[in-house]
Amino acid sequence: MAHLQIVIVQKLRRGESFLLSWRNAAEAGNGRSSAWLHPAIPLYFKFSGGQPPSINPLWLAQLTRSANSSQGLVATGEERAMAEPERPERSERSQRPDQKFTVRAAPASQDTIATDL
Repeated sequence: MAHLQIVIVQKLRRGESFLLSWRNAAEAGNGRSSAWLHPAIPLYFKFSGGQPPSINPLWLAQLTRSANSSQGLVATGEERAMAEPERPERSERSQRPDQKFTVRAAPASQDTIATDL
């Protein structure tokens, strides 16, 4: 989740709107979901535990490339970044979203919340 936070904050700091997409868990219908992110939309990131995570630069680079593509940021697992060599010519459609987080509106304030599963 920290990797997604870094990429999202980078885009929003530059005033860029973009699409965030992910694959739903089987319990949620096993489909895909997307959310339009805009600098004016407040976001809230909640992490479990008090220790900051280590950042994998390969995964961060892969997520950043995805965020800068016409498809938008597609949440993928870290294992994808480690298993696949960096290939700029790779089709954006062949990337698969990960199932390790959810994004939902907060009930009281309507802020968007992303949480680890």
